[in-house]
Amino acid sequence: MTKLRERKNNRKAVLRFLYGAVEHNRPEVSGSALRAELGLPDEDLFAACVYLADDGLINVEWTSHRTPAAVSLTHDGIRLMEEREEEGEEGEEREIQE
Repeated sequence: MTKLRERKNNRKAVLRFLYGAVEHNRPEVSGSALRAELGLPDEDLFAACVYLADDGLINVEWTSHRTPAAVSLTHDGIRLMEEREEEGEEGEEREIQE
């Protein structure tokens, strides 16, 4: 089982990658690109995406194999990342609740 710190880091990595894509005018990212960039096992990527989607921070289109086909930040997800960017490193310490 993945530890709490690892799960939080996985969720932060997903948000950072998606926010970077938005900054480059790519509002939606393929699940395969996300998986390749982050190097997460499917079950960890699934868990991170489910959590963030349930929190309303991302939208996910799923494959039949419970892996993301396409992922994008929601308006709330973009606002959260903008707040973190404005806060600098202090924003990184603000935790996404488990």
